[in-house]
Amino acid sequence: MVDHKRALTQWIGIVLLSALSVTATANEPLPGDMIQDLNRLQSQLASQTSGSADPDVLNSIIAHARAQSERLAGGNRADQWASALYHQLTASALVRQGDPLAAADELASARQRPSVPDSQVRRWLRDEALLRRAAGERGQAITLYEQWLNESSGSDRYAETAWQLVRLLAEEERWQEAMEWLAPLLEQGELTADQQTLTHVVLRNTGDNAQALSWLLNGLSAESDAEAWRQAAGLAQQAGQLGVAAAVWEAAWQLGKFSTPEERRTLIELHMAGGTPARAAEHLEAALEADSLPRDEDTLRLRATAWQQAKVVDKALAAWRELAALTQTAEDWRRYGQLAYGWGEDAQAEAALTQAADLGDDQAEQWLAYFD
Repeated sequence: MVDHKRALTQWIGIVLLSALSVTATANEPLPGDMIQDLNRLQSQLASQTSGSADPDVLNSIIAHARAQSERLAGGNRADQWASALYHQLTASALVRQGDPLAAADELASARQRPSVPDSQVRRWLRDEALLRRAAGERGQAITLYEQWLNESSGSDRYAETAWQLVRLLAEEERWQEAMEWLAPLLEQGELTADQQTLTHVVLRNTGDNAQALSWLLNGLSAESDAEAWRQAAGLAQQAGQLGVAAAVWEAAWQLGKFSTPEERRTLIELHMAGGTPARAAEHLEAALEADSLPRDEDTLRLRATAWQQAKVVDKALAAWRELAALTQTAEDWRRYGQLAYGWGEDAQAEAALTQAADLGDDQAEQWLAYFD
């Protein structure tokens, strides 16, 4: 609704300033008295500021402009052009009254009058689309936007209007159509934050995670905000590219986009899932040293597992020893002893397995037989 209101306000300004210039560039010249009447109505309308317009003045403008548009509708080409301009003024007044649907109908009538220049027809077409969107007639607005775009490829407002159509199609969950209009827009260069978010939503909902991820990664830079990095990592996870997700989160961490203990824990888990356990273990060591993660069983077990998967023997065994000393469970002592034995560290293995056996672990007793 906020976007609709803002767009509507912008449209009001366009209409209020356009009528006089339109009469000067029309294909059919108008009589002086008719130009004077149009200018008088325009001046009256311009004096009615948004939010404090006089209803009586607006009603008077609407009644007069409608009467003139109907009276001139059956006349010659100049009359037809004047009729269209009176429809435009009626639409302007109706917008001030907060009736975008009725205003859109007036512009539709204006567009149908003979002798209206093609450039003005297209302008009213675009304005009508905006008004119908504001009025909740999204399907009709989409049709009008598409018609305008198909007829206005060289316009300096083409890209702006195409983005409006993509957003409207996304709101209607017409994802494939939105993607068809979006694709050429993505080739035009850097996007705003809102455009990036819209692009991500459309790509995600078309199911093209690979393309969406490629686009997001290409758009990331040191200037990208944390949400852009988060979206890219999340989409990489959805696409099953866990290593890419870990790399994206790591880059964001190094750039200072992420800094909380929770974000570091996510980074560690991504490295574990993405096949880079040594980096996960390094982050765990740094977090423990900085006291940003608790030195509890979960953290120590994750660190031990990470060093074990990375096959860094001395650090893995030290981590398992600290974990077993904390938990004092036979299972953890036995696991530490088995790893030490497998890596040829017999002294550590025997000591750990002895601890497990003392805690009642039958398997540890069997393992100790290897040292007899």
